[in-house]
Amino acid sequence: GALSGARFAHTHDSLVFSACGEGAVRCWDVRAATREPVQLFRGYPSNAFVSFDLGCSDLVVCAGTERVEQDAFLVFWDARGVTDCAGAAKEPLGVYSESHNDDITKVCFHPIQPNLVMSGSTDGLVNVFDINKDNEDDALIATCNSESSVSSLGWSGEEYKQIYCVTHDEGFCWWDTARLDTEEPITLLRVPDVRESACAENRSLHYLVGGLYHEKAGKLFLVGGTSTGDIQLISCGTEGLSLVGTLRGGHSAAVRCFCWSPADEALLTGGEDAQLLLWKPGAVERSLAKKASLKISSSVQERVRVHSTSLKSRKKC
Repeated sequence: GALSGARFAHTHDSLVFSACGEGAVRCWDVRAATREPVQLFRGYPSNAFVSFDLGCSDLVVCAGTERVEQDAFLVFWDARGVTDCAGAAKEPLGVYSESHNDDITKVCFHPIQPNLVMSGSTDGLVNVFDINKDNEDDALIATCNSESSVSSLGWSGEEYKQIYCVTHDEGFCWWDTARLDTEEPITLLRVPDVRESACAENRSLHYLVGGLYHEKAGKLFLVGGTSTGDIQLISCGTEGLSLVGTLRGGHSAAVRCFCWSPADEALLTGGEDAQLLLWKPGAVERSLAKKASLKISSSVQERVRVHSTSLKSRKKC
């Protein structure tokens, strides 16, 4: 089935988890000389998984399903002992079935508290659960309404007590769960369409890719872009959004994914132009074809370009 995500384990760098639409999550050991997973997490017969995540302590796996009739499920498994019983199939620990009524597009565990997990859906709701509680009603500790279909979500802020989401129509919502038991409103910022906000100067922002929390700076950033490959870095504040900078001259088509490396302060981006580009502050491009910028062209990219050129010349012959 179509893959709905892949994650490395946090405590074992050789283990990779993946989920797919045919109702299973698999754990793979990259050291093993076999095509079979070391662990299979089976869902229920009607489950088609469109999202999943692995807890920060690698104890629990959770996957979100497409809606079946009027129900959408969060399915949980015990992830312990994946290397001890290779090939065995695990049945679910249980499900949450009352909190969403449409496809669960995103599941995201808390980065430092293994009992907290967040889910987002096309029903517009972002739910936060404490899975240590005995039942779904008690486990649901916060429900936030984005008023649109959830595209991506994440944790931010000091001790990661804030949550944010990006919607499929380029909206942005940001909430503070630390205010749940206070009189203060939990909504820090809501922007119905980031493309029309002040940060999108001259309408140079066409879409959002997602968000990242910069621990060293203590700030939340959004990553967006244009159809021609420009990448916009946007800073989030309670007063609004502000454009930090634009990365140009790298991609030639829309950027669809990115990965932030805090240790290197580097941004890896992937686009519809079939390129993976690495961006670093003060970097000098190694390609002779373009002027120096923040981009570093990988040796793989250089080889691909040469290969493509040779293919074209052969076709002409």
